[in-house]
Amino acid sequence: MSSTDAIACARDAFARSSRSLTVETDRALGPMTTYRVGGASDLFVTCATAADLDEVARVVALSGIDALVIGNGSNLLVSERGFRGIAIALGEAFEFVVIVANELRAGGATRLPVAARRSAAAGLAGFEWAVGVPGTVGGAVRMNAGGHGSDIATTLLSADIVDLRNGTHVTRPSTKLDLRYRHSNLASTDVVVEARFALARGDSIRSEAEIAEIVRWRRENQPGGQNAGSVFTNPAGDSAGRLIDSAGCKGLRIGGAHVSNKHANFFIADEGGSADDVFALMREVRRRVRDVHGVELTAETKLVGFPEGL
Repeated sequence: MSSTDAIACARDAFARSSRSLTVETDRALGPMTTYRVGGASDLFVTCATAADLDEVARVVALSGIDALVIGNGSNLLVSERGFRGIAIALGEAFEFVVIVANELRAGGATRLPVAARRSAAAGLAGFEWAVGVPGTVGGAVRMNAGGHGSDIATTLLSADIVDLRNGTHVTRPSTKLDLRYRHSNLASTDVVVEARFALARGDSIRSEAEIAEIVRWRRENQPGGQNAGSVFTNPAGDSAGRLIDSAGCKGLRIGGAHVSNKHANFFIADEGGSADDVFALMREVRRRVRDVHGVELTAETKLVGFPEGL
């Protein structure tokens, strides 16, 4: 089935559904990302409840439509051509934090800084680092997000996952997720709806002071503006930012996008710029680093709708 046929099939399936899901067409995805640039998705739906997500899974399985889960969009660059499929956002039912003894439970749509501050206030230690990551719990599990000497894999116990291909619900222990540096084995059709973390008893005052220090450090060392954090992963034993800087790329501009002068692994999209400008900048920086250092950088940013590779 072609993508056009799959989209039409999905639209018809939603129209016949007994659930009153609001399905939007040509929804701009750029404003839903921290780059604030990019094209639209053919279809878009917000799942307010678990039953809504089950219905979306049924339609995805029936139609074969490509699916894209949108969290906080903090690691996402969508081409100006947009996404040929259905974009899915998780609603308030998936935004929660529950703390029982030393265990933190958080919904897939929960912002990491919220989970970090709530666990610190409860006197739990081990999740302070997450205050500096602007993504959601679900997205963080998918990419094994990390920073400040820790990552998701350090404390993750398990994740509850809905497979959009067949609607199945499974709980997978962290040992079955192949969590490595900025990597998991989760497919694009796997939706993390809840995650559980084993934290340690700590001191809320000490944890909140650590959080304040992380926030201060990030403000001093990382740029603001329309960006998605680190663009490339760090090669083994080195820093992508150092390689980009020493290749003379700080301040490099292509169209409405430029490499930050504050941190070379952060790329900034201008207001009125385009996702294609950011992508072209990524390609040029990657080429220059390869020519100068002989190192092939790997994108940490998830690229959507770009038919050509870096």
